[in-house]
Amino acid sequence: MPQPIHALVVDDSAVVRQMLAEILGKDPRVTVTVAAHPLIALEKMQRQRPHVIVLDLEMPEMDGLSFLERVMATDPIPVVVCSGLAARGTETALKAVDMGAVAVIEKPRLGVKGFLQESALLFRETVTEAARVRVRPRIPARPPAAALGAEAVLPLRKRGALSATTDKVMALGASTGGTEALREILEAMPADAPGLLVVQHMPEVFTRAFAERLDKSCRIEVKEAVDGDRVLEGRALVAPGNRHMLLRRSGGHYAVEVTDGPLVSRHRPSVDVLFRSVAASAGAASVGVLLTGMGGDGAAGLLDMRNADAYTIAQDEPSCAVFGMPREAIKRGAARAVLPLSEIGTTLPRLG
Repeated sequence: MPQPIHALVVDDSAVVRQMLAEILGKDPRVTVTVAAHPLIALEKMQRQRPHVIVLDLEMPEMDGLSFLERVMATDPIPVVVCSGLAARGTETALKAVDMGAVAVIEKPRLGVKGFLQESALLFRETVTEAARVRVRPRIPARPPAAALGAEAVLPLRKRGALSATTDKVMALGASTGGTEALREILEAMPADAPGLLVVQHMPEVFTRAFAERLDKSCRIEVKEAVDGDRVLEGRALVAPGNRHMLLRRSGGHYAVEVTDGPLVSRHRPSVDVLFRSVAASAGAASVGVLLTGMGGDGAAGLLDMRNADAYTIAQDEPSCAVFGMPREAIKRGAARAVLPLSEIGTTLPRLG
């Protein structure tokens, strides 16, 4: 029998606490404790350490971010944020991820009960998989290197719409733990890196802020994709939340199609959708990278890419927050190479 999962729900709404406890309690592997605010949660954690915490961000006496910071500093535990701030205050939700939250679920402003009932299966899976995440100490973001010479006064401009296209396309897919993995990889990319396409499982309206934050720390341009965007040297396009992103060849260049459609592998955007389109449009002129994440999204698509003679990479288990997606790809024989995260960022430029 697998070890029971103890979940601690921290939310000041009695309705939400009750509903979350009911949904999680339907899984026989899960026991649930609830707390109306973080101070009560801290007391209960002294008596029984939870395997996973479901956390609201707007609460009295101690806000969710302060509680999250304290947990990560004293005894790191996987945290799933379930908050209305995931939509209304995207920067706050991004900060929660930076501080160590392994997943973010948007809480609707109205119809909480209906939302949770409709999303019960996905919610349970997110929480139970999060309980298995290896939470690592947070590494502070590196300060920008001191500029030398003329760049201190006249920075080099990032390549944009006027830059030349590249025949090589790199596609990256990630889920739980992926925001930190993608940051490390994209910050390692040189300014003339081949065009990159990124799918990170995130709530709608979250991906734009994620891309904007990466754009500030990377030498390449990073932007949320819009339909028809060109795939260019020195640019990374991030699939918008709740939209699929596909690669299309248009004459002598590549562009992306951003579209609606059904959930694929329980996700929209889906890594499988992106990878399959890259296999069809770019084939051997592409590289596919499947990073940390729960579930199996991307495994079939990475195999499509390998069968199309693309170079395919899966992140190795020790460096993953959750090994689910890469493990499934490796089982299917989809990965030509299995690499630690620290090597992926240095390997990709050489493959360009």
